[in-house]
Amino acid sequence: MEDPSLFLQFFGDTPRFRMIDFLFDNRLTTFTKKEISEGAQVSWASLFNHWDELEKNGVVKVARKVGRIRLYQLDEKNQVVRQLMKIDLALMRQAADTAEEEATMKVKAKVGQRK
Repeated sequence: MEDPSLFLQFFGDTPRFRMIDFLFDNRLTTFTKKEISEGAQVSWASLFNHWDELEKNGVVKVARKVGRIRLYQLDEKNQVVRQLMKIDLALMRQAADTAEEEATMKVKAKVGQRK
């Protein structure tokens, strides 16, 4: 498994946050519960342990139905989701700023060594 995302590093690598992180990364796509379980790399049991809470709080919504199959996605109109997205963006900006500062310091150190 690859390194956890900044979101998971900050909030913790738990099944609930893995599902949210997976849906963040795939905002424009709709998924069955099985696909969310597989994509987020959480067990079927873990998905069901957390799913009711995600639905009850409006974090996920039924985006469409195909026959009896329900396809889900994040509800980006939900205030909790919007705040989590802001935090995710802030974490990415902070990481980018830190990486830029480190790169600048390395360049300055190399320039200083040449003198």
